[in-house]
Amino acid sequence: MYLDSEKKKEIFAKYGKSNTDTGSPEAQIALFSYRISHLTEHLKLNKKDYSTERSLKMMVGKRRRLLDYLIKIDIERYRSIIKEVGIRK
Repeated sequence: MYLDSEKKKEIFAKYGKSNTDTGSPEAQIALFSYRISHLTEHLKLNKKDYSTERSLKMMVGKRRRLLDYLIKIDIERYRSIIKEVGIRK
């Protein structure tokens, strides 16, 4: 599987406060970004996989809502997570 518990702990340790910090917006955004990049690569090979395409769109929407929440709460945290994850160019 592409996303095992060790990889999740690594993402949460890097972007969250600790490796058990699964609730912070930064950690969730980083996890969604990792999953989005994986699904994007999958869809490049499997163009007719419409259920995965729908899941990808829903995941992008969830990440967008988290980013909107973070921009309302603290603009500096928003800017730092955008740079770290590399969402914007």
